[in-house]
Amino acid sequence: MTSPWFDHDGKLVRRPLGATGLMVTPICIGCAPLGNMPETFAYEVAEEQALATVRAAFNSPINFLDTAYSYGDGESERRIGLVLREVGGRVPDGYVLATKADRHLQTGEFSGAQMRRSVERSLRLLGLDKLQLVHLHDPEHTTFENVMSPGGPLEVLQQMQREGLIEHLGVAGGPIEMEIQYVATGAFSVVITHNRYTLLNRVAEPLIAFAHQRGVAVLNAAPYGSGILAKGPSAYPRYAYSEADADLVKRARQMEAACARHGVPLAAAALQFSLRDPRITSTIIGMSKPERIQQTLELAAVPIPDELWPELDALAAPPREL
Repeated sequence: MTSPWFDHDGKLVRRPLGATGLMVTPICIGCAPLGNMPETFAYEVAEEQALATVRAAFNSPINFLDTAYSYGDGESERRIGLVLREVGGRVPDGYVLATKADRHLQTGEFSGAQMRRSVERSLRLLGLDKLQLVHLHDPEHTTFENVMSPGGPLEVLQQMQREGLIEHLGVAGGPIEMEIQYVATGAFSVVITHNRYTLLNRVAEPLIAFAHQRGVAVLNAAPYGSGILAKGPSAYPRYAYSEADADLVKRARQMEAACARHGVPLAAAALQFSLRDPRITSTIIGMSKPERIQQTLELAAVPIPDELWPELDALAAPPREL
């Protein structure tokens, strides 16, 4: 394997996660599907399957897992917590587990007090006494002024850092201009973008450039656009958890055909599009079955001819916010 994300022994190279001091693999296991969210993903994940996936993750060469308070309203964290208790009640040595602080899912409350409740529930469900990395999640559901206000969400999260409950803070959201605004505060070591830097949609380019310039680690989630670039547009014509429009489906089919001409799986090109960008520290892939881990590693190792990339670039949709 000659890819820059594998070493000479074929193992994933670990990279610094910005200025946090943590070292992570260029692939991160996204644990949203483990929360059993059929309304989002259009499929269910039984508990035993989820537990088997987490067990496999902690025995895999991928050392980075990402979850959230909101994934299944705590179900993803609860299931991960069951496995953490099996392995001694802590994150195994060498692994990094990130979660997210969320608004109240029923009332929409996005206050400092709710951030504390969110983090405390995560600690309880995971069975941990501190969290390595917590992202302020989906701040598009409130205002920048509220997040930055005295006693507001950011101040409370920073206080929990000082209390030793959180080691590092990140921000994870949707709208790109909003994410840039948060990165510009200097309060966050990591930023997550999702569904906005894929073969099909590259609207996150300004955010990635800005964060990289400032030394903030970029995590790129959902490089398959939530499935269309993994399963193919015929099997799964959905993008960003909704029905894909006709133009995106057409472009995905054209990309699939271009990949086929070069003997490359569409999913391999979609994954490596993110992996090959040196500004992206890690790429978050949602996984719901143990075998997906090995399949993802195999896709990362597929040789892709240089001449394919310009063909795919030409087929990308004009940048537009979701």
